[in-house]
Amino acid sequence: MLFKRPIEQELLNMRIKAGRPLTTLQFYGRELTDWETSPARKEMLEGDRYYMGEHDILSRKRQIIGADGKLEEVDNLPNNRIVDNQYAKHVDQKANYLLGKPITYKSENKEYAKAVTEILGKKFMRTLRNAGTDSFNCGISWLYPYFDKTGKLAFKYFPGYEILPFWFDTAHTELDVALRLYLVEIYYGEQRKVVKKVDVFESDGVTTYFFESGTLIPDPDAPTKRSYVTAVGKDGKEKGFNWERLPLIPIKYNAKEIPLIRRGRSLQDAINLLESNFVNGMEEDTRTTVLVLKNYDGQDLGEFRRNLATYGAIKVRSVEGKDGGVDSLQITVNSENYKTILELLKKALIENLRSYDAKDDRLSGNPNQMNIQSMYSDIDLDATMMETELQAAFEDILWFVNTVLANSGGKSYGEEPIEVIFNRDMLINETEAIENCSKSAGIISDETIISQHPWVSDPTAEIERVKSQKSEETQNDPYRSAFEASAKQRNGQVENEE
Repeated sequence: MLFKRPIEQELLNMRIKAGRPLTTLQFYGRELTDWETSPARKEMLEGDRYYMGEHDILSRKRQIIGADGKLEEVDNLPNNRIVDNQYAKHVDQKANYLLGKPITYKSENKEYAKAVTEILGKKFMRTLRNAGTDSFNCGISWLYPYFDKTGKLAFKYFPGYEILPFWFDTAHTELDVALRLYLVEIYYGEQRKVVKKVDVFESDGVTTYFFESGTLIPDPDAPTKRSYVTAVGKDGKEKGFNWERLPLIPIKYNAKEIPLIRRGRSLQDAINLLESNFVNGMEEDTRTTVLVLKNYDGQDLGEFRRNLATYGAIKVRSVEGKDGGVDSLQITVNSENYKTILELLKKALIENLRSYDAKDDRLSGNPNQMNIQSMYSDIDLDATMMETELQAAFEDILWFVNTVLANSGGKSYGEEPIEVIFNRDMLINETEAIENCSKSAGIISDETIISQHPWVSDPTAEIERVKSQKSEETQNDPYRSAFEASAKQRNGQVENEE
């Protein structure tokens, strides 16, 4: 499994030499330094941070206008920091909608479809769903094929903010070289330290470096370039092999690699801010609101507020025949205004993230399938766009699967067509769907009807069960047994007459 195009690295070197006279490692160091703090990578990290619930509202400070007219922080006012993570909810909805159910692999060659299903099983589906979730947060994630401890083909995923790709084309369809930047905890004696490491994925293997101050330093534990695959020969010696393709498969959310956080961050921040302000307003009671004192100069304001907070009351007396008094500027919280604005913000977030509202009014009562499809229209269009990118990714995934099957079993399935079917997780009206299946009997094939039935997850297995059931019913039918016995008797009489 050698690379067919070793000229790729030469083209990269030519591209480097065309500018300033940098070595390859110097070029990688420059690119990593720029990319590490770039707005694109920062947005990827923010998408992941918001998904984990670490929103900007958590660092919010209550401020007032100071004596010099500038804002200054105060700590004697309520400062709630509420995170209502609607963004993570919709990311999970979109990931589960497209990747929540097992993928179906359909091929005329049943043996090939079975082999693919075994390799790309439940563990792969878990990895693919996690990669899909990360592609929503970062715009792109990466699958890396490798062999596990048992010698079977497996896949791991890298988040988008770890991989700096160098593409062959402007459409970002063919990968040239890639750098992976990640953090590792190591010990210097008894001291634990977090360091940056970089894996350089090239056509002839992968090399690991430390990354310090914009410079790539060879890793002493892995000083040389390693092959992507190692195998032990009959002589007991390890031998390295490389794939004919760079073993990094992009999983894109969309063709422009735009993360979902760009569409909804401002709305998510507004939701957090509105709910926090509402609770702040509710907490600003008579002991924390603004007070207006009349004819009361006996105490300074700090002492007055402390006594008020402690006892909840003050004594007022008449001064020079005039009545003293304490008035309060009450803060009235109109909950209906907050509720209306919050509802508008959440609906705007659903529309911008192209998700759906599981509590939609169209689901009340007994909704028909048209209402359900209308509710799912936005998320379905977005899923179709992502599925286009995933279908292209599966061409690369299946190439690695076919290569392993050819090398391990000796059978080549490279020319065998196979269909990858994403089973979307959409609500349906089961009564209406079953009724439509019943009405279709005699018009279309039983196989098509069974595949559309809401209770069937594996149409092929269900068809076999139906055939087996019909065969048992026929064998256990007493009338049919008597008919077959009578037919045999008549056939015997005819033979005797002859």
